[in-house]
Amino acid sequence: MSDFTAYALSQVLRRQEIAAEGAEPVEEDACGIVDIDRLGFRVGALFIILATSLIGTLFPVVAKRVPVLRRHVPGVVFEFAKFFGSGIILATGFIHLLEPATDALGEGNTIEAGGCISDGWAEYPYAFGICLTSIFVTFVIEMVAFRLGNKHLKKLGISMDPHSGHGDAENSGHVHGHAGDGADALTKDNVSDEKDAKYADSLDGFRDSSEQLPAGAQLMGVAMLEFGVIFHSLIIGLTLALTGADEFNILFIVIIFHQMFEGLGLGSRLAFLQLPSAWNWIPFFGAVLYSIMTPVGMAIGLGARSSISMSSGNASVAAGVLDAISAGVLIFTALVELIAHEFLFNKTYHECSWAKLSFALVSFLAGAVIMALLGKWA
Repeated sequence: MSDFTAYALSQVLRRQEIAAEGAEPVEEDACGIVDIDRLGFRVGALFIILATSLIGTLFPVVAKRVPVLRRHVPGVVFEFAKFFGSGIILATGFIHLLEPATDALGEGNTIEAGGCISDGWAEYPYAFGICLTSIFVTFVIEMVAFRLGNKHLKKLGISMDPHSGHGDAENSGHVHGHAGDGADALTKDNVSDEKDAKYADSLDGFRDSSEQLPAGAQLMGVAMLEFGVIFHSLIIGLTLALTGADEFNILFIVIIFHQMFEGLGLGSRLAFLQLPSAWNWIPFFGAVLYSIMTPVGMAIGLGARSSISMSSGNASVAAGVLDAISAGVLIFTALVELIAHEFLFNKTYHECSWAKLSFALVSFLAGAVIMALLGKWA
């Protein structure tokens, strides 16, 4: 019998003894059962995280897509939120996903090193390999989706060509012509009242550069981003629900800010989607879906708290694999969909003033730095 099998068997027998005695789980070691105390507070934390996630994610969506509010928010605020959120997504992929995946699947977490997983995991950098595979699979999925979805979406008046919108005024007008109230098509020539005029003026120099991308391309990029962050949020919820009493308070506070900032990054992308009127519900649905995933993870963890621990071997492997997959998705999305499309392939930032370019870059850097610093605690 291998050391890992013997260890796993001993843990099963220990859990059976605890269940038979009717005792509460107690914290034993890195791979043992973790004490889940203060259940009422943990349930309350679930609703607090839900509320803060909704605030962070829905703020840019509501402010951008609700006409009454849209007229009172300067265009520079939307631009800051968008690029700040892009920096958050990039830092999340590297600091909050790839690094924890490396810890969970790395040599330091093997049984020989006093950790939880089989020593075989130390023979290869699996976290990086899974992340690389995830990046490639994400790329292939986008390519296949563009090929298969292009014809269908064209019938709905939505272009999938990621290059057709750049510098193509006719195509850009076509997209706006099919967009509902959520699309910001105000210009100085078509304003209806003084408030609209002031709003159009506020966008001068900060006109949404995402408008140059066709709606289908925007939708595909945001869909991949959403896919990555919901997996990450689910794991965060499980981890918080099952973490030990000593670490819970600090982790809870950090996760509040983490989810709010990450929600801001996702929400700013959802807010700028250019969609037909019939599809205006998608940004709101995406915001709510992201916001509930961490509470769902916490609910699962609390419901199964007597039988699982995020520090056990199987849970550690599962969390590491999911984190590595999500890291690949977010890294690809941040580098290709956000940085490349927003800056490198965007004529707006080839020809704009240095002040506007500097504002965008500093906003992006601020989001990345703040999210990276949060990685010190979670």
